[in-house]
Amino acid sequence: MSQSILKLLLKEYEQKRLSAFLDFEKRKENLYHSLPKLEEIDKELNIFALNTAKSILNSNNSTTSIQELKDKIEALKVEKQALLSSLHFDYSSFKPHFDCEKCEDTGYILIQQHYELCSCIKQKLFDIAYNQSNITDLKNHNFEHFNLALYSDKICEELYRSNLSPRDNIKNIKEISHSFIKNFDVPEQKNLLFTGNTGLGKSFLSDCIACELLKNGKTVLYQTAPVMLDTIIDYRFNKNASQLTYDNILNVDLLIIDDLGTENLNSMKFTELFNVINTRLLNQNHHITKTIISTNLNLQDLRTKYDERIFSRFVGAYNICRFFGEDIRFKKNNV
Repeated sequence: MSQSILKLLLKEYEQKRLSAFLDFEKRKENLYHSLPKLEEIDKELNIFALNTAKSILNSNNSTTSIQELKDKIEALKVEKQALLSSLHFDYSSFKPHFDCEKCEDTGYILIQQHYELCSCIKQKLFDIAYNQSNITDLKNHNFEHFNLALYSDKICEELYRSNLSPRDNIKNIKEISHSFIKNFDVPEQKNLLFTGNTGLGKSFLSDCIACELLKNGKTVLYQTAPVMLDTIIDYRFNKNASQLTYDNILNVDLLIIDDLGTENLNSMKFTELFNVINTRLLNQNHHITKTIISTNLNLQDLRTKYDERIFSRFVGAYNICRFFGEDIRFKKNNV
């Protein structure tokens, strides 16, 4: 991710923040016009706050006089709250409306006495650099549009090797997904491995989970297995990928690896895949990281292709969800 993109985003944030303050000032003026008493209280608050600051800096003023000023400020705040409450006005809305309340549209948050990029601007950077062609339809790819009726309610043990219908099976997977979201920050919460043929909703469900976690302020990075491994190999050979790109793969809150099994695997890519999976399981620096892997391979194919080192991580640290049924894309087109 280039610094020029970050600069453009920060400029955009600066404009958003300015707009939020201008909007707040306009709302405040309208409120003052209809409630002159509120304006009087705010003016008094500003005066007392200024006098308190001066008194603290002036060592000649007594502790008592400073406390008196603070008491007057608190009394005015109570009066202001009572006035707004009498009008059924939400006091918390008497402030600028930021897109991101966490960073107040600055793009930065203070963590342990130093500033870091907020998750909101990190996600924008991920979307520009990696997710443009992948996670772009979250308006429709969410749980509100998750249609269970697309899955058959008929049990066919011979065909699907399960005593559940495709609909009951996807209900179970959906519950597992909700648990994954709810317990995302719990270290013991397992990752997710979606396995099954194409057209059964694996990618759609991954997007649904991503949508919910983005609402919760988590960062999400989508990568197909071939692109991710090629990116890492480029980084190793000092080609196009940067250290930042590699670090993002390891440290983003949720990494979605799609199409596992379609990459041209060699010993180097195998090692890098193991490093990514294993490193993200370690939750380094007390930072919880989770992974969703989607593949068309069945468990036996995974075991054969990736041997025990990677397969044991799948079995031990992932909830393995097997998708089965008819290709729902054909049903969607006929709905």
